[in-house]
Amino acid sequence: MLDVAYPAVGLWPAAFVAVMLTLMALRGRSVLGAILIGTVFGVFFFAIHLSWVGEFLGPLPWVALVGLEGALVAAGSIAIALAYRWTEKLGVRARFLVRPGLVAGLWSAREMVAGTWPYSGFPWARVATSQANGPFAEAVSWIGVDGVSFAIVAVCALTIECLWARRFRMLALPVSLACALALIPAFPTRQTGQMAIGWVQANGPSGYFDDRSPGEILELHEARSEALYGRGADLIVWPEGAVDSDPYQSPQTARRLDAVVRAADAPLLANAAVTRSGETYNTSFLWGTGDSVQYYDKRHPVPFGEYVPDRAFYERLVPGLVGLIQREYTAGRTEPVLDVDGVRIGVGICFDLIYDDVIRAGAEGGAEVYIFQTNNADFRGTDENLQQMAIARLRAFETGRAVVNVSTTGTSQVVLPDGSVIDAAAPGESAASVSDVPLYAGRTPAVVIGPIPIAGLAVLAICTLISLGLVRLSSRSAAAERKS
Repeated sequence: MLDVAYPAVGLWPAAFVAVMLTLMALRGRSVLGAILIGTVFGVFFFAIHLSWVGEFLGPLPWVALVGLEGALVAAGSIAIALAYRWTEKLGVRARFLVRPGLVAGLWSAREMVAGTWPYSGFPWARVATSQANGPFAEAVSWIGVDGVSFAIVAVCALTIECLWARRFRMLALPVSLACALALIPAFPTRQTGQMAIGWVQANGPSGYFDDRSPGEILELHEARSEALYGRGADLIVWPEGAVDSDPYQSPQTARRLDAVVRAADAPLLANAAVTRSGETYNTSFLWGTGDSVQYYDKRHPVPFGEYVPDRAFYERLVPGLVGLIQREYTAGRTEPVLDVDGVRIGVGICFDLIYDDVIRAGAEGGAEVYIFQTNNADFRGTDENLQQMAIARLRAFETGRAVVNVSTTGTSQVVLPDGSVIDAAAPGESAASVSDVPLYAGRTPAVVIGPIPIAGLAVLAICTLISLGLVRLSSRSAAAERKS
């Protein structure tokens, strides 16, 4: 049920129902029962939600990722089940006060672990992401993505307490909290100007295993960019992988990019695999800005997609699969902010946008607009691009900035901080457009407070659970001594 809350279906109320059913199923369960429930829930949800993973390298990576996520959900389910059991002897009022925050904190802790471990984690499918097209999206500007996840689970847990204790009048409390969360407007940031951004969605053979000739992708983007010439663009943006050779190593490629910049009379933000000091990076770079060299190296290359962690180990384990992955990108250490004629641009490459540290670094670097370059060609015909676009939409709310998401094959969109879309290209469409994108200043509360409050609540929940366990153990020991 939880999957239907996310794109492509996008039935956001289903998230509340799914979370409540899961929490109700965990009440009173043993550790073994919690493992079973958590595993079934986690595996079934992620198997459906991440079914597109198998499109790239086949079923084995999909099974491995689903298994890992299922195990993490099972671990989180154990903690929640214990929280319910160890607070059972509290009074009704105490349970109303303690359980919602405790359960929400433990849920958030599991999401945070999944978002950072292993190999930098995979913070996809956080509960808040299901609300990207619902009334709770604007609250992200106040409390962040993790904050909205925490609030949703807390509301669900409080609702369950009301139902379980048959305090039906008390249902007004979670309903009021949900209404407050839904009705709060996005935090207003200040528009300071606008930038004419030209962008290209070429819809070519950009997938890792697509048949193509050398230089074909570059040629396709050159051709599509002709529609942007003479239209007064301040910047031209190509998606991830639009340049299929290193322009810093290939004079011919460099000359072709120079020609695009001259014809457009604007700098070009492009992307290629770039080699520096013997290391290869997935790099977005500004071309045509004079002597200044500005680039951003992707901070979070995708494990088993853009590099193989512990390659020697996995080559022994699954040599055929590892042999398919010939690229070995190094994690970048550059700041995700570029400067175009005094305009600060926050950048991210593909799955970079799911990592809070990249978005926050852009905000701290003074980003007035965000540009995400992505290549979704390996996942044509799946929900992956829509799920990714939902995350990009939340980033617009969270930062109070317009987001320009440019894809090789779609979906490309220009999203304003209020969630409205002012320009777009559908999946499978070849398009080129110049969008007048507003620039913004000012920081939202979500940017100011960062991850610390919710991380603190997660740590507090874990410490509370440990304390409850120690109290329970101490009580049992004391009872055993009295009997003896």
